[in-house]
Amino acid sequence: MSITDSPPEVGSRAVRRRSSDRGMNRVFRWLAVGAGVTILAALAAVALFLVGQAWPALTASPEELAAGAARFPEGTTLLAFVGPLVFGTLLAAVLALCLAVPVAIGIALFISHYAPRRLAQLLGYLVDLLAAIPSVVYGLWGFLVLAPALTPFWLWLNEHAGWIPLFGGQASSTGRAMATVAVVLAIMILPIITAVSREVFLQTPRLHEEAALALGATRWEVVRTAVLPFGRSGVISASMLGLGRALGETMAVLMILSPGLTYSLDILAAGQHQTIAAYIAADFPESTGLGINTLIAAGLALFVITLAVNMTARWIVARRKEFSGAN
Repeated sequence: MSITDSPPEVGSRAVRRRSSDRGMNRVFRWLAVGAGVTILAALAAVALFLVGQAWPALTASPEELAAGAARFPEGTTLLAFVGPLVFGTLLAAVLALCLAVPVAIGIALFISHYAPRRLAQLLGYLVDLLAAIPSVVYGLWGFLVLAPALTPFWLWLNEHAGWIPLFGGQASSTGRAMATVAVVLAIMILPIITAVSREVFLQTPRLHEEAALALGATRWEVVRTAVLPFGRSGVISASMLGLGRALGETMAVLMILSPGLTYSLDILAAGQHQTIAAYIAADFPESTGLGINTLIAAGLALFVITLAVNMTARWIVARRKEFSGAN
């Protein structure tokens, strides 16, 4: 036997190990494929359910809808009825996103690049804790505490900046308006955007930051030229996650907002807006027959909106990936 030859038992053990590894790889591959197929199957099942249950409402005449659905205006088509709900849903989500994203990016940058280690850990825990608070608690807090506290500010804003379209109209004396809902939703999505952005900023290549510092850059210039370009796609993904949460929020909106079905931009006025999720939650217990089909049709519209938002986010991230600095 030469020095390069192995004993028979060693060779057989190596063969068995390679065979076992191939078997585990095969099992893992099929488990991964099964998980992916499960997600697609669940999405397809939800889509089929929504389309099937919403079809009677989609094909019904305005007279049938008015007779079979509670609170359905007479002589109104389904599209005209769902339109204000879609508008209110998008308005609440966009306002919340505009309020939350700058604050979330600032918090994430402070935790990742400015705060001392112990303070950064404490703030990270607090941000994660905010994400664990149930939405009904946010709704109670918004209704009992935040709305009365913000009412004087909303009235002042309406009086002195009413010429701006968003702050016009008759401001609510109770604070139960879209502006209060947007603030609560912004606080609710703040932990999601902050946590994801923080992790993305922490992944910035150290060499990029050191190179900027070696060229004489200040801390802010390092963040502007190295950290933010690298984390741009991650921030966009985090923002889309927060937008998805805001689009589907139910209890907080239901408990705070004074509902209405208009296309108004007066976010300080009561009785102007309503979201799809809150409308479904409010009307479902009393609905029967065609009324349930109408609510499911509204849910189908929310499903399409959410799907479109996620597809747009994936397109933006893929388009920006090569410019993110990760390469």
